[in-house]
Amino acid sequence: MIAATRRKFTIDEYHQLIDLGFFTENDKIELIRGDIIDMAPKRTAHSVCNSLLWKQLYELIGKQVEIRVQEPIILLANSEPEPDVVIANKKEDNYLSAHPTVADIILLIEISDSTLQYDRETKLPLYAEAGINNYWIVNLVDNHLEVYTNSFSDNQNKFGYRNKSIVLPNENIEIPNFNQVYLRLAAIFPTK
Repeated sequence: MIAATRRKFTIDEYHQLIDLGFFTENDKIELIRGDIIDMAPKRTAHSVCNSLLWKQLYELIGKQVEIRVQEPIILLANSEPEPDVVIANKKEDNYLSAHPTVADIILLIEISDSTLQYDRETKLPLYAEAGINNYWIVNLVDNHLEVYTNSFSDNQNKFGYRNKSIVLPNENIEIPNFNQVYLRLAAIFPTK
């Protein structure tokens, strides 16, 4: 009996598959730790929250940074996730030469409803390992914002964040690297 083996991909191999037409723009996939992962479909609350978040961020800081929505970023040699929102430093070519890397990223945000466990257990350690120091989860299940800062690795090579705080939907939060610029959470959490 021949055992099946799992094939892990690098970012370069993943891009070659895209270039060869294995995937189309309609395929909702991302590369996570060498695995090509189908992304979860977006529910209505998720989509509304994403739109509201983008609009408020653009109004507050849009002329000073690049705000990317559900676009790839490059992490490690085998991961190219597509977070819901990334605030990145401005770049002259608007990232035409390459997707943002850790050095470019100011803040990474995932909006979580059906993906909450995945965003905490799979993406959080990936982002911490890559060195993303500001990771937010807009938690639509529990209706609050989870703020993770200061990535670390322990002596067993597990990755996480030193600090986690909860910000309630009726509160404001300062956007990292922007002194006295606050995001109003009441404006991004969908109301019924």
